[in-house]
Amino acid sequence: MTPIPTALGKKNWLFVGEADAGQRGAIIYTVVESCRRRGLDPYEYLRDVLTRLAHMTNHQIVEVTPAAWAKARCQRARAS
Repeated sequence: MTPIPTALGKKNWLFVGEADAGQRGAIIYTVVESCRRRGLDPYEYLRDVLTRLAHMTNHQIVEVTPAAWAKARCQRARAS
C-alpha cells in the first residue's frame, strides 16, 4: 500500500513556522490537489494562470479555476 500524498502533507505541513504561512501553504496544496483530481499537470496550470493573473480583473478569476481552465483547454483542443 502506497501512502496518499494528501495524508502525508497534513502531517508534514503541521509546523510551517508562521501562522500565515500555513494558510498560504494550504491554499497552494489545495490548488495542486484540485489539478491532480482533474488530471491536469499542476505545473502547466500554475505557469499559465500565474502569467495571466496580473492582467485579469477580479471578475475574471472564475475563468482560471482548475475546472474552468480544464474545460477551456478541452474546447481549444477540439477547435484545433
